[in-house]
Amino acid sequence: MSHIDMLEETVATLVDGQRGILAADESGGTIAKRFATIGLDSTEKNRRDYRAALLSCKGLGECVSGVILFEETLGQKDAEGQPLPEVAASQGIVPGIKVDKGKGPLPGAPGDMITYGLDGLSERLQQYKKQGARFAKWREVYPIGHHNPTGLGLTANAEMLARYAAVCQAEGVVPIVEPEVLMNGGHDIERSAVVNERVWHSVFHALHQHGVILELMLLKPSMVTPGAEAETADPEQVAEYTLRSLRRTVPAAVPGINFLSGGQGPEEATANLNAMNQQGGGPWQLSFSYGRALQEPALAAWQGRPENVEAAQEALLKRSRMNHLAMLGRYRETLE
Repeated sequence: MSHIDMLEETVATLVDGQRGILAADESGGTIAKRFATIGLDSTEKNRRDYRAALLSCKGLGECVSGVILFEETLGQKDAEGQPLPEVAASQGIVPGIKVDKGKGPLPGAPGDMITYGLDGLSERLQQYKKQGARFAKWREVYPIGHHNPTGLGLTANAEMLARYAAVCQAEGVVPIVEPEVLMNGGHDIERSAVVNERVWHSVFHALHQHGVILELMLLKPSMVTPGAEAETADPEQVAEYTLRSLRRTVPAAVPGINFLSGGQGPEEATANLNAMNQQGGGPWQLSFSYGRALQEPALAAWQGRPENVEAAQEALLKRSRMNHLAMLGRYRETLE
């Protein structure tokens, strides 16, 4: 099978009109913070047990088409000795892999960040493919401030995303492009819309320059929301602003937009996605690629105890089903 055929097959599975993506790719520091909320140490065994519980949730494949894994998880096995990527694949869930190596300050652009990890990416992707990964994810972050993101920040981050995406497609791996505009701050939704449009415009300009095939990638953007310290917006307003900004900047050739939750609560993220699909969406499939907004109830139910695995899976399945309904514009708060 050619690389193009592989890419087309993976995209067709991920973008099927019914399902979204589970982000289970928390870094070591992030998963430690999540586990701290339930008083659990972040040991290799605890991380393996938790992620095995998520991936073995019966029925999850009805609502989830792909799962983004951390590099450690790609090589782990469940208690029966089955590799965790195979556990996901057995449910019809495509395994994917986070490939960036974290972020740091961008020199010359105070307040802006840049993500690391391009060195050796081709070779790593070849190994990840052998372990079952069929798509990848790379995240760049954009703080909103009085002077941020700067012009340099926009250009440098877009260049990283485009170079990553081009390498992925050359290796037959579908790239998920994640430009996350952070919710931190007191900015209003108008300011958020302006920044998101500038970010998305710069990203697609760079993708075009690097010859990335838009039909064979996915976009994982933020929703256009007010800052976390500002007055909240209702789902209809979030949907209106997000859709307007997407229509201005994202080509119709992109098959799917899988939103990150970015600090939103589980119900909030679902309601906002639902409102977008009720308002008519656009030429793309509008879906989810949530981490905490899918996992938070499951983690709280699990508490690190084997006897709570079933309860954790029920919580994960419920949130996945709610977001499946939101993809169809059929979610209602009364269903919670």
